[in-house]
Parts: sequence; structure tokens; C-alpha cells
Amino acid sequence: MDIATLVLALLLVLLAVAAAYALRWVFMRRHGGVSVALRWQPDREKSGWHLGVGRYRGEEFVWYRVWSLRIGPSRVFYRDTLHIVTRRDPVGTESYAVPPGSRVLRCRPGDDEPIEIAMGPGALTGFLSWLESAPPGRKLPRAS
Repeated sequence: MDIATLVLALLLVLLAVAAAYALRWVFMRRHGGVSVALRWQPDREKSGWHLGVGRYRGEEFVWYRVWSLRIGPSRVFYRDTLHIVTRRDPVGTESYAVPPGSRVLRCRPGDDEPIEIAMGPGALTGFLSWLESAPPGRKLPRAS
């Protein structure tokens, strides 16, 4: 096997992986997913944003990281334990790392450490509606 054949085989494998990621993104977006950037440990100086797709699954908001080999969700948040602490606009270079027109929500998922979620206006409206809605007889704190 010569070097040209090896390089061609490697390029084909990389192209197949890129195509699989692209198809995964399109599939998730077409089946109820919204673009969401997530940042855990936001108080750490080197904490960065991670792009993904969020989907609603009953009482759960599941988040799939775009560049991940994991088939299932990377993070799962439960409606009854997720609380919004503050809202803000992206600052500085954050605006390049989050979906266009995003607002950043600092949330506390239960007793865990805070996270930040960034999403565009349409996705934010849907997220707040989902967060504030509850089955009859159950009371949740307002998200706004």
C-alpha cells in the first residue's frame, strides 16, 4: 500500500465522519431541536461555550453536543429543578460562540453548580413557556 492510497483512505474516512455529523445536526433540527449553546462552570475563567441541539422530552430538556460521539444526550435538565437566576446579553467574544441574537440565561439545575444557556429569541420563548408550564395541580416558580 503506497502513501497516496493511505492518504485517500484517511480523507474518505474524515469525509464520512463530517457527513455523519452534518446529517445528525439536520435530523435533530428537523425533529423539534433548537440551537442552544451551553456553558457549565461559568465562574471558571477558562470555561467555554459548547454548541448543541436542545429538545423537549416531557419533563426533561435534553441537550446534545454537536461534536460528540455520544449517541444519547450530553446533558439532561428537569423542569421541576431548573431555576433561572439571571438573564443577560452576550458580552465581547461570546456573541461569536452562541447562536445569533441569543440571550444568556444563568440557571441552577437543582442543587448542582450553575450553568449558562444561550439561545435565540424563538428558542428562548419556547424554553420559557416549557419551563413555566406544569401539569394541573403542580405549582412551579415563574421563569421570568
